[in-house]
Amino acid sequence: MKEIQQEITPITNEDLFIILNHPNAHFDYPIHCHPEYEINLVMNTRGSRIVGDSTEDFGPLDLVMTGPYVPHVWKSPLKTNHVITIQFSGDLIDFPIVNKRLFLPIRQLLLDSRQGLSFTGPEQLSVRDRILELTRMQGFQSATAFLDILNALATANRKVLMSNLCDSKNIVHTSKSRRIAKVCDYIEKNLCQNIRLTDVAGLVNMSESAFSHFFKKRTNISYITFVNNMRISKACQLLANTTLSASEICYACGFNNKSNFIRIFTKKKNMTPIEYREYISQMLIKY
Repeated sequence: MKEIQQEITPITNEDLFIILNHPNAHFDYPIHCHPEYEINLVMNTRGSRIVGDSTEDFGPLDLVMTGPYVPHVWKSPLKTNHVITIQFSGDLIDFPIVNKRLFLPIRQLLLDSRQGLSFTGPEQLSVRDRILELTRMQGFQSATAFLDILNALATANRKVLMSNLCDSKNIVHTSKSRRIAKVCDYIEKNLCQNIRLTDVAGLVNMSESAFSHFFKKRTNISYITFVNNMRISKACQLLANTTLSASEICYACGFNNKSNFIRIFTKKKNMTPIEYREYISQMLIKY
């Protein structure tokens, strides 16, 4: 069975952030998670990356941010890897200053990073240069440079990596709706069942059409897409961590037929469930 190892990071309560600079990094660490936020800058290499249930190839420059307890790992056959990692407290989002108006883009960045973020475009090169410069700084200047990097990431082009983009905690927070919270709780508890739209709409005393409009307006995603994303995310976990067959996983995740499950899974992950399991098995260390 494969396990996600929880890393013990060197950061302390007295640290605003720490930097780990590895000019000759070896990607020999198993998939892992930790309670800190992490910004990973990977240079001069190529390979494969897992962030949560996302599996992608990368190279030669990769810039990713992960939130607390998001599993992640990089693998590369090359020996030219240069990795710079910035880690900072998972409690940063609770700091009073982060709720101030000027910091709201950074607050949203922290929230979005719970699903893993990949940064592209010209901002990627700009942030790379700022991170390299940060490694040469000391004192209070490094603190302002760190905040500048967060602000740059907050306004940069970014892609959410994990398919459970609509995980209930994130969607409840962003929607600021008790009715959405009630619906998400119901879906989480009944994910493996046949969840009927009429039953979900009835929870919040709405018609099906009114509820669908309400859900999309509050969450920026359709109800059906949300449920499918949750189910595919659970399927990815079962494919990675169990020996259940694709058919068993199909029904365990609430899909009512295998062909529909494979079609939706392949569309979202760009590979079949079996291909995903084989890909993951090559990336993870077995225990």
